[in-house]
Amino acid sequence: METVGIISLLPIIVALVLSFWTRDALLSLLVGCLIGVVIQGQNIVRGLSLLLQDALGNADFIWVLAIEVFIGILVAFFMKSGAIQAFVDWINGKKLSKRGTEIMAFLLGIFIFFSDYFSPLYVGNVMRPLTDNAKTSREYLAFVCDCTSAPICCLIPFTSWGVYVAGLVVGIGCIADATMGQAAVVGAFKFNFYCWAILILNGLLAVGIIPHFGPMKAAQKRALETGQVYAEGSTPLLSGELDEIKPNEGIKSSLFLDFVMPAIIIIGITVGTYIIIGSARTLEAFICAVMYQFVVMWITRKAKVKEMMDTAVLGIKAVMAAILILAMAYCMNSITKGLGAAAYLIGLTESWMTPFWLLTITFILCALISFLTGSSWGTYAIMLPICLPLAFSLTGGEMGGVVYGAIAAVMGGGCFGDHCSPISDTTILSSLAAGCDHIDHVKTQMPYALCAAVVGVIGYMIMGATL
Repeated sequence: METVGIISLLPIIVALVLSFWTRDALLSLLVGCLIGVVIQGQNIVRGLSLLLQDALGNADFIWVLAIEVFIGILVAFFMKSGAIQAFVDWINGKKLSKRGTEIMAFLLGIFIFFSDYFSPLYVGNVMRPLTDNAKTSREYLAFVCDCTSAPICCLIPFTSWGVYVAGLVVGIGCIADATMGQAAVVGAFKFNFYCWAILILNGLLAVGIIPHFGPMKAAQKRALETGQVYAEGSTPLLSGELDEIKPNEGIKSSLFLDFVMPAIIIIGITVGTYIIIGSARTLEAFICAVMYQFVVMWITRKAKVKEMMDTAVLGIKAVMAAILILAMAYCMNSITKGLGAAAYLIGLTESWMTPFWLLTITFILCALISFLTGSSWGTYAIMLPICLPLAFSLTGGEMGGVVYGAIAAVMGGGCFGDHCSPISDTTILSSLAAGCDHIDHVKTQMPYALCAAVVGVIGYMIMGATL
């Protein structure tokens, strides 16, 4: 892996500093990308054109883009049919307290464990009206969406995350096939200290055992005392287009047909395809749900086709801010990869990989790489071939606690960045679904993520000392 050295970190550092200073994630990422283009020695206009084609003209980005588009349409149809309001009215009839509403958001995030994309989008869009009524800050809702998505997927061995890691470790040490790879992931999950810590912290905050602290405390206090669920001057990723969508007069929404059935379709297709063919078809699930809602509203609500298409367009406009930020995040990932930022960090710390510090340094390095690149899966692909051979060298080529701990440290460290990096797709999706300013989400979540990371570091230090 080639690298231009310490200068490879400049684009992402500039983008991060500008993000917190200007509170404009899109502009900050664009400036960082332009700096990266200059470092690569390209003409700015031509270089940016090539970067956009390289970073965005691939199946991965198009897949995430399509999911966001259909999510926007689905939410718009929910608004048009009155489904969300019907669900809110039903929950309000249960007279949940503020605490009960926050606990419900946490439990709903855990229940939808099979997709780190679907989970925040579903939980945020469903719970946002309820948490708004309960005077819960959008920042806290975004945190709940975020830390019940990637961390949950990272802990459960048979999600796409576990299958991906199982494939990556095949051929390393004594892991000869995918079955052994899956067994290795199963053996590692209990040592994933970061994901356990952030999940437990989330639950303790929800039930009130641990009080809020840091920027989140101020956000929660603002929402409770003023009813202002997001900060003055902030820019929620959900734009005002959804506020324009109103159900037709005289139309009574069906909670089952308009709200429950789309969820059943999405969950059924996603989980069903994972069980049957081993690959969760998340995008196809959303497409089917949108088609279902279109037909139901056309037949039972007598909605006109043009009216439905106009509603769909408003839904797409509502998620456009998130799409643009996501596009720039993919461009930044491409820049950091091209400049060799990950290779530089690995080369800088590789000599530290002594047996005693192997697990701790692996976790810290993976957390740093994933935070700067916004990619957990990319971190896994880079770090597992480096860390696992070191672990096997300590066990004589056999499976053991060091090997399981190394896999868990890579997964947990990579999840840290995916969970809280401002250029991570799931962080952006959580801001989008909660209707929260993206930088506010990152700032309020960071102290909690760092606390969980400290727990992870301590856990791996103890584990490394006792093995």
